[in-house]
Amino acid sequence: MGARISVMQPYFAPYAGYFRLMCDVDAFVVLDQVQFPRSGWVHRNRLRRLDGTLDWLTLPLAHAPLNTAIIDMAFAHQVGGWALKASRRFAALREPGPQVRNFLPLIEASEAPCDSLLRQLARFAQVLGMAPRFIRQSELSLPPGLKGAATIYEICRRLGVDRYVNSPGGQDLYDIDAFRRRGIALEFLPDYRGPMDSILQRLNDAPALEIAAEIRANL
Repeated sequence: MGARISVMQPYFAPYAGYFRLMCDVDAFVVLDQVQFPRSGWVHRNRLRRLDGTLDWLTLPLAHAPLNTAIIDMAFAHQVGGWALKASRRFAALREPGPQVRNFLPLIEASEAPCDSLLRQLARFAQVLGMAPRFIRQSELSLPPGLKGAATIYEICRRLGVDRYVNSPGGQDLYDIDAFRRRGIALEFLPDYRGPMDSILQRLNDAPALEIAAEIRANL
């Protein structure tokens, strides 16, 4: 049986189901050269208030043209005190545990947002007992102009893999037969049967081992 990979944009403190893509794969490929989705989850997530309602926690990004790639986004100048302010804001919503204090400072003004997100995802994965090999799309020198499934085909070809695991939402985007014709077995994860809260919220409220077991039970 050949190598198995997953491919996804870097999300800010994503829900636990996101980390299923890091389980039992030879590499987790980060799409960093795709357009930054302004209404997506790359730069923001939600935390739960004491009354159960959700409130946004958004990374302070500098203004950029609409077609800017994730790798080219930058932090706003005021990011220096963001982690401290975010931690205090979280404390106002809910008593912060050690994971909040450990993870928020990983967002630093001295590096690009994409670098911070990757470092944060790697730390989350480590806490959850995962050790995926992270590969950036930008490291693969893909031909310009590739979009959608064509990008995935080329990533698989460059890495010499024949199995690609995708999130449930990919069933509306990708054709299993089209992948099969290229010698790639396309696998879809099932819908996640667990809380959709940010992993930052989850780690604040429950032991990492418990969450890791939940992730494994949803493969």
